[in-house]
Amino acid sequence: MRVVGTAGHVDHGKSSLVRRLTGIDPDCLAEEKAREMTIDLGFAWLTTPGGEQVGVVDVPGHRDFIENMLAGVGGIDAALLVIAADEGVMPQTREHLAILDLLGIEHGLVVLSKTDLVEDVGWLELVEQDILDLLESTTFHKAEIVRVSAHTGAGIPELLAQLDSLFTQLPPRADLNRPRLPIDRVFTMSGFGTVVTGTLTGGVLRVGDEIELQPTGLRGRVRGLQSYKQAVQVAYPGSRVAVNLSGVEKQAVQRGDVMAFPGQIQPTLLADVRFRYLPDLDRPLRHNTQVKMFSGAAESKGYVRLLDAETLPPGAEGWLQLRLETPLALSPGDRFILRYPSPAQTIGGGVVVNPNPAKRWKRMQPDLIAHLATQMEGSPAQRLAQAAEGSEPLKRAALQNRYGSAGFEDALQTALDEGLLTQLPDGTFWATVSLRGVLRQIYALLSHYHAAEPLRLGMPREELRSRVGLKQSVFIMLLEMERDFVVEGSIVRLKSHQIQFNERQQTRIHDLMAQMQAAPYTPPSYTDAASIVGEKVLRALIDLGEIVQMTAAPDVIFTRAAYDEMVAGVIEIIDTQGAVDAKGLRDRYSASRKYAIGLLEHLDTVGITKRVGDSRVKGKAAAD
Repeated sequence: MRVVGTAGHVDHGKSSLVRRLTGIDPDCLAEEKAREMTIDLGFAWLTTPGGEQVGVVDVPGHRDFIENMLAGVGGIDAALLVIAADEGVMPQTREHLAILDLLGIEHGLVVLSKTDLVEDVGWLELVEQDILDLLESTTFHKAEIVRVSAHTGAGIPELLAQLDSLFTQLPPRADLNRPRLPIDRVFTMSGFGTVVTGTLTGGVLRVGDEIELQPTGLRGRVRGLQSYKQAVQVAYPGSRVAVNLSGVEKQAVQRGDVMAFPGQIQPTLLADVRFRYLPDLDRPLRHNTQVKMFSGAAESKGYVRLLDAETLPPGAEGWLQLRLETPLALSPGDRFILRYPSPAQTIGGGVVVNPNPAKRWKRMQPDLIAHLATQMEGSPAQRLAQAAEGSEPLKRAALQNRYGSAGFEDALQTALDEGLLTQLPDGTFWATVSLRGVLRQIYALLSHYHAAEPLRLGMPREELRSRVGLKQSVFIMLLEMERDFVVEGSIVRLKSHQIQFNERQQTRIHDLMAQMQAAPYTPPSYTDAASIVGEKVLRALIDLGEIVQMTAAPDVIFTRAAYDEMVAGVIEIIDTQGAVDAKGLRDRYSASRKYAIGLLEHLDTVGITKRVGDSRVKGKAAAD
């Protein structure tokens, strides 16, 4: 299934040609019939002699309706550029050709219409030479010229044969399981409800599929499908489709909305684009100029931000960030057109490189320009790796949304093989450059912490996570992946880091430990111990586990040996007596109430004991 669009001047006989080819009048509006011109999009279809089913989009030719024309040419496979033999190339012909060229439409035919009105063969040859000169520097430079008359039927068989030949050159429409329907018409049918139409790309659409409309985010379901007036259960990429929607009211949908599977397209108010400014304009493009953007069937006013130049002269190309007034549903690789809003004039177009930039970029940044160039011109693997750059890894579906579906699996495997992309243990993907950057940041933070706090075993884990700015799950995964990092409880350190005491500190530690061992169950308090060795040294001893501080009574400390002995004693008392209280613990170890209660409250906190009234029983963390 293929879709062609007709383009050309209003008087060049496009609609008559469509009627002759298809038997369908594409002009449906009363005003169109009264004025004998196409005002809005018209639609028809035909089957070529070779059996190819073809949808036809007839677009307006009058300059007053160029913007309606833009809504119809986004999804076509090929174009018929219709030029009247009796008039030749007209200004609107040039504008339509410029638009086709900017949209990158390479396949098509030039139809020299109304040949029955010209008897002078020399005139026809002159017109054809003008056409060849016009096409020379455009995507249509290889297009064949076919002479026809919609009135007499002359040349129509030759035109159909050329269409068959043209379609054999076109690559098949890809099924990427990402159906996308830019909506160009919305209406209701009695007994059915809301119906939208468009040219389907990217994947298959089935009756019953859940869909999402962007930029509104509304969800609904495919109630029915028609393609070329035939009810179908499945619609294929490249076909004109009418979709009957359930769960969506007509007034909630408009031309330019995009229908896709839920979560596959995100609307945007910013877009990074590569832009070509038309050469026949009379002024340069300036930063912050107001424009209208057209992509697919959608449009939005906005402003251009020149990223790599102060101004863009006619005929030049450049990098822009478009700042839109209303959100559009864009994808990487989408073609677009820009126009000045007043006076209305087509000024250029190009390709969307990044439809969802993180922010407004600073201008004149070489690194940014290089990044955008890679996104546009790099290998598929390079572009995929770039799509995975950021502050956190991406799930496969999210990465595919950023990259697009064409060639995704091959690009993914190549990026992994070349080390441009890393798959993490949880199955997510991260650009290797981003992953290494985060690991370097963690390493630098720990190195700095160790240098500033040589007597601390490591940095508090939550403080480190907060400063790196990672989600808890990602942070823990990275710590487990990297051998240079050691996690000990709530502390993180570099593997190479060890606490080392100087001779003077070791002497003071010896004195403290002697005092604590002399009275193991009533040792010096935290405050007294800190006065002996210094608080930093004391904290180091706690980090090393040589001294245990009671969490519920911070001024109470024990040596590790005394603490382990008293914990074992608590469990023994519970096992033999069923419970333990402060008096029983105090009597067993000749400890004061302060130390007994401090220890029991600490054991409550860590789950070794559980308080019941004034006594304690075993907690969940107690050994069996």
